[in-house]
Amino acid sequence: MPCSSVVGLQWGDEAKGKIVDLLTVEHDFIVRYNGGANAGHTVVRDGKTFKLSLLPTGVLSPDKTSVIGNGVVVYPPKFTEEVSNLKAAGVSVGENLVLSNHAHVIFPYHMEEERLHEGAANGRAIGTTGRGIGPCYQDKVGRLYSIRVEELLHPQHLQDRLVTIVERKNRLLKALSSEARQFDAQALCEEYLGYAETLRPYVRDTNALLLDAIKAGKRILFEAAQGSLLDVDHGSYPFVTSSNSSTAGIWSGCGVPTRQLNRVIGVIKAYTTRVGAGPFPTELLDGPEGIGEKIRRTGREYGTVTGRPRRCGWFDAVAVRYSAAFNGADELALMLLDVLSELDEIKICTAYELDGERITRFPGDAFQLARCRPIYESLPGWKQDISGIRWLSELPGAARRYVDRLAELLELPVSIVSVGPDRSQTIFARLTR
Repeated sequence: MPCSSVVGLQWGDEAKGKIVDLLTVEHDFIVRYNGGANAGHTVVRDGKTFKLSLLPTGVLSPDKTSVIGNGVVVYPPKFTEEVSNLKAAGVSVGENLVLSNHAHVIFPYHMEEERLHEGAANGRAIGTTGRGIGPCYQDKVGRLYSIRVEELLHPQHLQDRLVTIVERKNRLLKALSSEARQFDAQALCEEYLGYAETLRPYVRDTNALLLDAIKAGKRILFEAAQGSLLDVDHGSYPFVTSSNSSTAGIWSGCGVPTRQLNRVIGVIKAYTTRVGAGPFPTELLDGPEGIGEKIRRTGREYGTVTGRPRRCGWFDAVAVRYSAAFNGADELALMLLDVLSELDEIKICTAYELDGERITRFPGDAFQLARCRPIYESLPGWKQDISGIRWLSELPGAARRYVDRLAELLELPVSIVSVGPDRSQTIFARLTR
């Protein structure tokens, strides 16, 4: 029974949504197992653009079952909004979408808590999306003050929980700032009981659902949110997300043992981007007329969720080699190759210099990574529009050499090359003619 995973190998925004959309046809279940409404997925189908942040990309295929696993943190208003928007766009959403009864719920006090912590960080803010993701995960680990989806479906139980939690949260927020927003437990209870009725038709024991699917020989595709270099355990800590955004999160995030996984597709951009704070060795800080800004404009590098401009830089083979290894990647999907088409020269970071020493390992601690200086090799650009190419053999020689060099440095085959946002703008490298 084939189980596959699509996982980003950089700092997120690798265009994983397109790959999940392409692979959905080969699977029966598509599963989100981490993150929340801080993860933007953009899919272009037949000229239509769909932007999702909480729902799995597979929801665009009504004949497949899309699952939001227990490892995801859910903001009910966003869930409701995305379902409504898809229905308005003519996408059928019903029994094909399932929400774990054990996913944890984000409340407005989580967002206020995050706002206050970021504002008081004195120049060391993480650069979060402000969606309350981190504080919700903190409550999940702390156990006493977290609420799961199942609890929304039991009114008296929910009211009893919120009375205790909100009183404690108000005191905490007031201690953080005298101007902190305060919350009313009864009002929150009434609001979320309303959302509960919207969520109720989708709520299932997804752990049992997926384990039964495995027994029945169904094909499952796991969809990671964010990128592996933002993984809370294996990323550039502390400038990371609050969940396991690598394949490490599958087992805990949906209850399917990772030994069932037999294909891991690592998704990479042809260059590197990052949103928010944190060290970025290959970042191009060459001004408003420089290459970094050119890549940003050409690649439309602005956050799907926040709209923030992404920081842009050259491809970092040191970082990706590291993330590919701990994810157990079998193959690579190379995205946005077309964005580099206008450049005369393209650089790849093949090593770092750290305190005068040449290293090829990725330091997982941000304070060390911040001292790393990239060591580059240069390749010629191809200065040719490649967006209409559908066969690897038709790529310009310089573009083909770039693809081959990345595969060589990362010691993995490139199985997919994307040359544009639409589904059709894809080269399946294993196909020849």
